[in-house]
Amino acid sequence: MTGYAKVQAALGDRKLNIEIKTLNSKQLDLIVKLPAILRIRELEIRAMLGQLERGKVELTVAEETTVDGGNLNEELLVSRYGALKRVANQLGASDATLLSSLVTMPDLWNTADNSELSDEAWDSFKQSLQQAIELTDHFRADEGAVLERDFHKHIDLIEQKLNEIPSYESERIDTAKERIRRYMADAAIKDIDENRFEQELIYYLEKLDITEEKVRLQKHIDYFRRTMADETVCGKKLGFVAQEMGREINTTGSKANHVEIQKLVVVMKDELEKIKEQLGNVL
Repeated sequence: MTGYAKVQAALGDRKLNIEIKTLNSKQLDLIVKLPAILRIRELEIRAMLGQLERGKVELTVAEETTVDGGNLNEELLVSRYGALKRVANQLGASDATLLSSLVTMPDLWNTADNSELSDEAWDSFKQSLQQAIELTDHFRADEGAVLERDFHKHIDLIEQKLNEIPSYESERIDTAKERIRRYMADAAIKDIDENRFEQELIYYLEKLDITEEKVRLQKHIDYFRRTMADETVCGKKLGFVAQEMGREINTTGSKANHVEIQKLVVVMKDELEKIKEQLGNVL
């Protein structure tokens, strides 16, 4: 599930910009980009990011630099300026902005120390990082709320179409009876044992009975709703329930033997596919 947060940590003379971006992934996949002063703390930082539980998570921490942030490395500046100016001349481009661009490069300035942060500064950074993690989680929660409303819309329509099926079932039985009688008439069978006919009809209709499929589908719909309401991390479970719903809908369609019920099944399948498409974005 996508998420984003940006927080600035002020640590005395230093300012660290913390940025977190997340995309959906089945596992927790961390990409951590840190300045030199934090690399010794990388394991602790990764442990804190574990709160996000799942997703492709990219953390970037960059130290904010200023022109007066230290002593200028003039030799390196002259070398880079000369190289860039030659390229600009070859391309026929203006070199007016070269110097202003170069002086913003952090490695041209011999800034204070790049040693490990003090315990006090590290505690302050952790608070800022925790804030960024919580903001990212809130971002994802807001997106999750939108998805939940979308799931309810699709599941409600599936239930609506399921409840329309019984209105066609009596017609379905009458149609089956008429079809069998027509076959017998076409075969020129005149003397029909009505008792035997009813027995054969019952046997035939039992093969087409969808009562169990309707009951199970309704239970799956109810369970899908309860899971969304009661559980925080439910993406995999909702995926399993959606698979079971698909089985019941498919079986109903194969046994329906009625054009209007088949139309309802098509709508239910379409709504279920929309649910499955979105489930990949749910934790």
